[in-house]
Amino acid sequence: MNVFDLIVELIDMRSFSNLWFWIMLGVQWWMASHRIMGVPFDMILRARRQGGAAQTVLEELARIHVNRLLYIMHVSGMWITGITAFILTALAVSGFWYGAEFAQAVFCLVLPLTFWSFLSVRTAHRIADGDHSGEALQARLIKLRLGVQASGMVTILLTAFWGMYQNMSVSVLH
Repeated sequence: MNVFDLIVELIDMRSFSNLWFWIMLGVQWWMASHRIMGVPFDMILRARRQGGAAQTVLEELARIHVNRLLYIMHVSGMWITGITAFILTALAVSGFWYGAEFAQAVFCLVLPLTFWSFLSVRTAHRIADGDHSGEALQARLIKLRLGVQASGMVTILLTAFWGMYQNMSVSVLH
């Protein structure tokens, strides 16, 4: 057995039947909903319960991440948008037009992250425009988390349906 056969055996290119794909999908959404624009959710809860120093730390960390995100979008936003659109289009065409299951799986992982990134940039603009302290900041970050979690649930559901369809259609063909 050569190295290529070993790699193909470990990384099954039929992604929807691979346990590692589903673990990756779960970890992706856990991480996306735990760190809201770089701010850990437990810090938001601590600031909500304790206030004072915890709120000050939350506001500073949120300010740092908002400024960083808006700077990146100001400097490289058009490039990031173009490259992301190219990658998503290439994955969609490869996966759904030409039937490459690996490209379909990567598309199912990347498209929702693009939506999540859009929500984060929009929230960063709103925070920079005024909701940058106290309960308004907490509410804005919690609202973003709920949006990320809702899109995560929809994504996991749709990906599971698509994966079951792919697995059933492959088993029918063989």
